[in-house]
Amino acid sequence: MPADPFAELLHRLRKETGRNQEQQADAINAVSGRETMTRREVSRYENFENVPTNHTLAHIAVACGVPFEELQQEAKAARARRRKVDIREGEDLDDVKRRTLLGGTVIGVTAAEPWGRLAHALSKGSKIDTPSAVALIDRAAELHVKELDLSARRLQSTVESHLDAITAALPRSGEHERALTIAAGETAALAGWVAWDLGEHNKADAYYKVTSKCAETAGHPPLRALALTYASYGSPTPQERLNFLSQAARDVRGHGNATATAWVHGRHAEEAAQVGDDTGALRALDRARFAYDFADHTSEQAWVRFVTPYRMDSLALSVYGQLRRQELTTTADTAVRRLGTGLADGGVVVLGDLASALLRGGDVDQGVYVSRQFAAATQEKPNTMGKERALTVATWLPDSERELAYHLRQFAS
Repeated sequence: MPADPFAELLHRLRKETGRNQEQQADAINAVSGRETMTRREVSRYENFENVPTNHTLAHIAVACGVPFEELQQEAKAARARRRKVDIREGEDLDDVKRRTLLGGTVIGVTAAEPWGRLAHALSKGSKIDTPSAVALIDRAAELHVKELDLSARRLQSTVESHLDAITAALPRSGEHERALTIAAGETAALAGWVAWDLGEHNKADAYYKVTSKCAETAGHPPLRALALTYASYGSPTPQERLNFLSQAARDVRGHGNATATAWVHGRHAEEAAQVGDDTGALRALDRARFAYDFADHTSEQAWVRFVTPYRMDSLALSVYGQLRRQELTTTADTAVRRLGTGLADGGVVVLGDLASALLRGGDVDQGVYVSRQFAAATQEKPNTMGKERALTVATWLPDSERELAYHLRQFAS
C-alpha cells in the first residue's frame, strides 16, 4: 500500500525525537509500562500497514510530546482512507501525499487538512494537553517505585526512554512546564542512580547535574536534594559527601518532606560515622529518626518510597556498626523482628547491614542465617551497594562459613 500522510506523520514525529524504530518502540513501552511494542510494529505503522488503536495512540502521543486529541483525529481520517481504498482504485494517493505540510512546504492546500493542522501546530510549538502531561508525570513516579523490584540493568532502558519522552514534551509543555520539569529531574536522578549502580560513574554525574538544573529551573529545592543525596554515594572524598548532604538537608526543609529529611540525615549519619565523628553521626541519626516519626513514605514524593522502616533500621545498623555502639545489638533485634520471614523492599542493602550487625554483635547463628538470605538476594538483584555490603559481611563471617565468605567476595569483585 502506498505511503499515507498519517504514516508519514508518525515517521516525522519519531525522527524529530532522534530515535530509530527500536528506540521508538522502547519509548512507547516506557510510557505504557508494558513490553508489547516492537520495532516491527512501529515499522508497520510508518508504512501504513496498520493504524494504531486509540489506546496505543495515547502512548505514542506522550512518547513524542504531542497532543493526543489531534493525533487521534489524524488516525481517524487515516482509518477512513484505508476503508475507502478498495473503492477508490483509480485515485493516486501520491496526490494526497504531495498536498501535506509534512515536508514543510504548502503545495496547493492550507492547514485546513487534518494532518496539515497537526504539522502546522507542531511547527508553531503546540502545547501538550493535560492528560499527556499527567501520564508523563505519573509514569516518572511509577519508575521510582519499580526501582524497588527491578535490577538496574532491567530498569535502565525504560528510565532513559521515559526521560526521552519528557524531553520531547518539554518544549510544548505550556502551563505544565514546571510539573514536567520536576518530573524530568526526578527521572534524570533515577537514571543517574541506575547508571552509578552499573558502574557508569561519569554518566551518573551528568544525570545528577541535569537534575540539579531542573531543580533550579523549577524552583524546587527537594529535587536538588535528591540529586545530591544520590551523588553522595559516589563522591570521591568524605568531605565532599558531607558537603553534599549538608546542602541536601537544607533543601528538604519544609512541609511534605519528612521522609526525604529522614533519608538525608540518615545518610549524613552514615558518612559522619565513616570519618569517626561519633557526635555528628549520632546527632544526625537522631534527627533522621525524629523526622521519620512524622513521615509517610507512601504518600510523599515517589522517590522516597524506598525509605521504608526496614531501610531506616539499615541506616541505624550501619551507623552503630561503624561506631561499635552498644545499641547495635538491640537495633539488630528490632530489625529481625520487623523483617520477619519476608524480604523487604530494597532488601539487598537491608539484609547486608543486618547480617553485618548481627555478626559484629556476636549473634553468629542468626548472622549466618541472614547472611545466606543476603547472598540469595544479591543474586536476585545485584547492585553496587550490595557489593559493598558483601565485603563487610564476608569479613565478619566465622571460619566455618568459608564457602559463603568466598561466594560473597566473588560477588563483590
